Amino acid sequence: MNFWETVTGSDLTREWKAFEVRAAALPAEYRAAWEEIKVGLFPHSDFTGRNLMPILDGVLGLLEETAADGQSVQEVLGDDIGAFCTALTGGEGARSHRDRWREQLNRNVAKKLGKLGG
Repeated sequence: MNFWETVTGSDLTREWKAFEVRAAALPAEYRAAWEEIKVGLFPHSDFTGRNLMPILDGVLGLLEETAADGQSVQEVLGDDIGAFCTALTGGEGARSHRDRWREQLNRNVAKKLGKLGG
């Protein structure tokens, strides 16, 4: 990956398109689960989504393998795909980019207020 690809995000676009081609080859119930997984993981993404790419690649590999083995989605992911996504991203209470931005904003406001009041 070169600097230009990193800045423009073209490497992510290419990787994302490859994920979608792989997902299109999955059986219908696996494609539906893939869509739910993407929705469940995005709140844990950083600004670019780059941090999720290895996780998404691993999940898609798991789906491909288990579909080839003939297992059902429920056998692989369980009944709660949201809980599966939460577990992938560090468990309940894992910090998202929103949490980090909120904390940073609160620190900055507290500093400004401290300067004004002192």
